[in-house]
Amino acid sequence: MANLNDDLALIKRGIDDLIGEQELIDKLKRGQPLKVKAGFDPTAPDLHLGHAVLINKLRQFQDLGHQVLFLIGDFTGMIGDPTGKSATRPPLSAEQVQINAQTYQEQVFKILKPEQTEVVFNSSWINELGAAGMLKLAATHTVARMLERDDFEKRYKSNQPIAIHEFLYPLLQGYDSVALKADIELGGTDQRFNLLMGRELQKHHGQAPQSVLTVPLLEGLDGVNKMSKSLGNYIGIAEPANTIFSKLMSVSDELMWRYIDLLSFESIATVAQWRAAIASGENPRNIKVRFAQEIVTRFHNRQAAIDALADFELRAKGGIPDDVPEVSVVIQESAIAIGPLLKQAGLVASTSEAFRMIEQGGVKLDSEKVLDRNLQVQAGSVVAQVGKRKFARITVSRG
Repeated sequence: MANLNDDLALIKRGIDDLIGEQELIDKLKRGQPLKVKAGFDPTAPDLHLGHAVLINKLRQFQDLGHQVLFLIGDFTGMIGDPTGKSATRPPLSAEQVQINAQTYQEQVFKILKPEQTEVVFNSSWINELGAAGMLKLAATHTVARMLERDDFEKRYKSNQPIAIHEFLYPLLQGYDSVALKADIELGGTDQRFNLLMGRELQKHHGQAPQSVLTVPLLEGLDGVNKMSKSLGNYIGIAEPANTIFSKLMSVSDELMWRYIDLLSFESIATVAQWRAAIASGENPRNIKVRFAQEIVTRFHNRQAAIDALADFELRAKGGIPDDVPEVSVVIQESAIAIGPLLKQAGLVASTSEAFRMIEQGGVKLDSEKVLDRNLQVQAGSVVAQVGKRKFARITVSRG
């Protein structure tokens, strides 16, 4: 029983909810590997730390000896998951789905153990349903039941259109659990309705219902919005080691604990020691460094984590790193203004952003702070820095 309690404590670490906990305990007592399912629609080619919260939990199940069913929704991805959407989402093409699915597989094994992971595509059984099977599936639920889902209800009340095919999405996700005979399914808190659909459909098909485990949605670097590549507040698991490290170091001291609770593989006891150390006066930066090195090691390697720390400290001291990208800027006159120079070098999006960074003291040329927004830069080579992380060795030449 001691091992079971320890296993359950690990499973419940950092989660939002566990539905069917007693059913899960009963299955764990049998001592047989469980089928742990999680579905991913290949809507974007890159995974970030928001995705890693869920994938980390899958890895923990693997560490306990269970089998992961990593489901790529190549069929449902062409419908488009309506979860959280205020309008019907355009479906992906079959080609987009396949490209994104391949990238997912390349990235996911940075976390999961290949020997305990089965990658499955739901088109393999949904295609076999056919029109008759789809109608049977649709007959298991009513429109009123579908409108209980929060996003559907909001759209209905605000007279926003809901396409008929969107009602099929939760049904098909639930049917995935029937086809796979899943013991437990994991998903974000926004997937609760869809996950529970799996339980209901399994009962309808005479199967033992899966337990449902939901994990929190991770806030992005802004500390407000859900991590999203489209919002630019993300940390990609395939990004360079230095980028991952410096982005994690930029996280606020308060948000750091949220990231640690949801992403660290350190033991609960170790994290408790970290909290006690901070309460006793230790600099939160020290804990942040340990955590950032853990994450970089996971997605790269230990040496990359050591190098990332050294690079970060060099930048913090105002030093110039070794791997500064080289940029050429051709001018027609004898000099170029600092704003257009930084824009052409790709260090800022606009000259107005350059001026704003200068006013904030965030622009340096050859380690010297730029104070004059009207500065003219002559032909030659100069190392430009914008903020803490953006560098470029710019060669200015006359055309």
